[in-house]
Amino acid sequence: MRPVASGLVAGLIAAALTANVFRATLFGITPLDPLSFTGVVIVLLAAAGLACYLPARRAGGIDPILALRHD
Repeated sequence: MRPVASGLVAGLIAAALTANVFRATLFGITPLDPLSFTGVVIVLLAAAGLACYLPARRAGGIDPILALRHD
């Protein structure tokens, strides 16, 4: 999750810096709308968390001795 967190921080900074460029194409929201930024962060963290959790859960269910013997 560390790469996800650093990517989110970098993306939020880049989005905040370039928000005024897209002011003409944003209808109904301000360029630095906190609800939009919060929604994006929540969705990305949920997707990344699920992508990390499911393989870790599957790998945690395997007996390490059997996995080492198989290789």
